[in-house]
Amino acid sequence: MTPRRLVLPAALMTAGLILSAVMATAAKTPHPQDDDPLTGVRVGLPASWTGRATPSESMEILVLAGHADSQGIEGAGTSGAAVDRGGARPMDARMRDELFWNRRVRDAVVTTGQARGLKIRSYEPDQLTIANEEDPRTNWSVGRRHHDAGGYALEIHFDAYGRHGVGSGLIPNLRSPATRIDESLALNFGRYPINFRGGLGAPRRGISILEIGKLEGQLERALRAPHSRKAVVAALALRIVEAIELGIGGTPGPATQRLSSPPDVDDNVPQAMDRRTTAVDG
Repeated sequence: MTPRRLVLPAALMTAGLILSAVMATAAKTPHPQDDDPLTGVRVGLPASWTGRATPSESMEILVLAGHADSQGIEGAGTSGAAVDRGGARPMDARMRDELFWNRRVRDAVVTTGQARGLKIRSYEPDQLTIANEEDPRTNWSVGRRHHDAGGYALEIHFDAYGRHGVGSGLIPNLRSPATRIDESLALNFGRYPINFRGGLGAPRRGISILEIGKLEGQLERALRAPHSRKAVVAALALRIVEAIELGIGGTPGPATQRLSSPPDVDDNVPQAMDRRTTAVDG
């Protein structure tokens, strides 16, 4: 089974045409290092891990919105190129644009997944700013408990724009072996080194991170445009859900091996700040 690839429609298409275009099945999965037509540049760092652990069909999936509890704290996500470079108004004055879109995609993933029969739910902290990262209400604390209880935790992110961003891809958790869900998401979005930036806070607590794409260019324009944003969020959610489904029920075969990143002796890059995945360009 080949994961669906989603093609970004032209900005002037009507909402109906956009929806049908982005939900269509494309003919071919791009090579892992090719730019994706919807999400843009993919991570190009050397990575040698492969997700082999088989998840149970009864495993509960928890989806988190990255930076949902760290607004106002350094490293609390990117504002996006439109705001920082283009002078656009934030989507929501209470938060950076990354969190706005993280939440939208998280909710769409859960709604889509539940409609397709997945055991999947979300978590939303009761405050936008929780200074103590070990507070039991934070994403990290809730995700760690979920992982340790036998579940799969996934945190949604958009990457920084410009030179500080790396691109779309999956960073697997560091608390247990990478699963076939991680593998399937990596094949769809790209594969980060397993110890990216020395080991980020979420992966060290059992939470895999999905960087959907850099918050810039055509992806950001399509998200911000009123006539296309719902279709793009829906398309991203469907793509994530289908990758999860394949990871739970699919059996990796020759195509998986061909698309896996080549082995490399160094699966690490320098340490960065704990609250973020990449710096904010500004």
